[in-house]
Amino acid sequence: MPWIEYVGLLGAFLSAITFIPQVIKAWQTKSVGDLSLMMLLIVFSSVIVWLVYGFYLHLMPVIIANSIIFFLSLLLLYFKFTFKK
Repeated sequence: MPWIEYVGLLGAFLSAITFIPQVIKAWQTKSVGDLSLMMLLIVFSSVIVWLVYGFYLHLMPVIIANSIIFFLSLLLLYFKFTFKK
């Protein structure tokens, strides 16, 4: 595997974990009032577009990162509608 693939996988990993602290905090506090619904919808939509692009071009780092972000943003959207006051 060329070194640039490792760079792509590292970037995918770092991108994918960006939402983990937010998901953990939302789960622990059962509070997502400060999360912007518009931001979550934009992230969710962009991830779908990136996944289509990644699958079409068979770009594994793009597919991996965006699959994880898809799941995490879906969780945050679920929390946004479930953890209402």
